[in-house]
Amino acid sequence: MSPFAPLIEQPQAVELLTQAVAKGRIAPAYLFTGPPGVGRRLAAECFLSLLFNPPNATIAQTNALQHRLQERNHPDLLWVAPTYLHQGKRLTIAEAADAGLKPKTPPVVRLEQVREIARFLSRAPLEASRSVVVIDHAETMAEGAANGLLKTLEEPGQATLILIAPGMESLLPTLVSRCQRIPFYRLTAEGVARVLQQAGQREILQHPEILQLAQGSPGGAIVHWQQLQAVPADLLQAVTQMPRTAREALSLARDIDKTLEADVQRWLIEYLQHTYWQQSCTTQRPDALPVSVLEQARQHLMRNVQPRLVWEVTLLNMVRVA
Repeated sequence: MSPFAPLIEQPQAVELLTQAVAKGRIAPAYLFTGPPGVGRRLAAECFLSLLFNPPNATIAQTNALQHRLQERNHPDLLWVAPTYLHQGKRLTIAEAADAGLKPKTPPVVRLEQVREIARFLSRAPLEASRSVVVIDHAETMAEGAANGLLKTLEEPGQATLILIAPGMESLLPTLVSRCQRIPFYRLTAEGVARVLQQAGQREILQHPEILQLAQGSPGGAIVHWQQLQAVPADLLQAVTQMPRTAREALSLARDIDKTLEADVQRWLIEYLQHTYWQQSCTTQRPDALPVSVLEQARQHLMRNVQPRLVWEVTLLNMVRVA
């Protein structure tokens, strides 16, 4: 069975990576680009299995290798992900969540992590024929970290680097020029359904608004579904109907700020934009709907403006629009 068997609807990526190994033309660096949630990370794991697995490996050896790769504990693999900085200590997204932390700034790939990559690649591989570094969410690298990575990309030694990012425009051109691009695309409706069924998320298929928000990204559909579960049903019903009075708007703003975490509030903006846009298509009154007002609210929330104030202003403006 092909190591890429779990990957759905990415034939170009599979062909490029498979042929690279078959022809012995493995690039020093790859850039996996495409929307989040369409299989870029899974493809990296499949590619690692192809790179690390001996040609005559048994099924048991292959399964054991795949488990090690999923656990990120192979000695020749360094998987780098964005981190938060809390009290001088780096924390992954999972570690921050386990600690109950709610950082106000998004996680980033830091310069010290790039220096760790250089140290990791300074030694020869222990088990495989090459070392591999995967940089997840490479677009979060600040300019200093990105510049620090350039020298490693120029002289990777006995190693391959895989950068995962939404698109080439999200990285420095000097980084992009040193990578072979592997494109990933949004899935068809059938592909999304297959992935969700395999992931045990069949119930999402009964919610067309979630699938529309996801736009061909099964991973995105799961994230949208999880966020939707964090919004109480009565609050969701209230907020999807434009407030009729200033008093109603202020009351709703208070409830949103009191009930929802910051990330859920940001997601709610996107959900409401989609909801009101769909309503505009039905009522044929796009000019009367507050899509642009909600976009302004999203920008303010991203800049950490006081959430209750943002919602008060937004909902009051929606009263005027209505």
